[in-house]
Amino acid sequence: MIILGIDPGLASTGYGVVALKDGRLTALDGGVIETPSAVPRERRLADIYEQVEQLLSTHAPEAVALEELYFGQNVRTAFAVGHARGVVMLAAGRNGLPCAGYTPQKVKAAVCGNGRADKDQVARMVKMLLGLAEEPRPDHAADALAVAICHANCAPFATALAEATA
Repeated sequence: MIILGIDPGLASTGYGVVALKDGRLTALDGGVIETPSAVPRERRLADIYEQVEQLLSTHAPEAVALEELYFGQNVRTAFAVGHARGVVMLAAGRNGLPCAGYTPQKVKAAVCGNGRADKDQVARMVKMLLGLAEEPRPDHAADALAVAICHANCAPFATALAEATA
């Protein structure tokens, strides 16, 4: 199973591609899609969409996992993140791929065992779980890989539960 993990944002959208084969996780790709603030919002969203389409074409994932929206204090930022999340989901939908969403706490708990882990703990655990030589940077890339790991660990249980209750 190949999973595209996304940490959405208008300025920086982190992505991480993880393969799960024979119970082992491997990182295939990771990085950040950056859009400059001087560019109109609609163009920035189009750029995110196009780059996600390219990732889907290159890696042919079977699922897309996204970090859920975290409101915090800034509503303007939340809307921008929601827009970025929407164009990623549009790309997935146009390619017939299922999307799953995970709260930041769920991702941290799945990767670190602690839903309140800090960014350094997440990066260290992603490095360990994927057998990377270095911690993934920047933080958005590490977070996106963590989202993909979370999905790899949670999806089989969710599927089994859905089938059992159907």
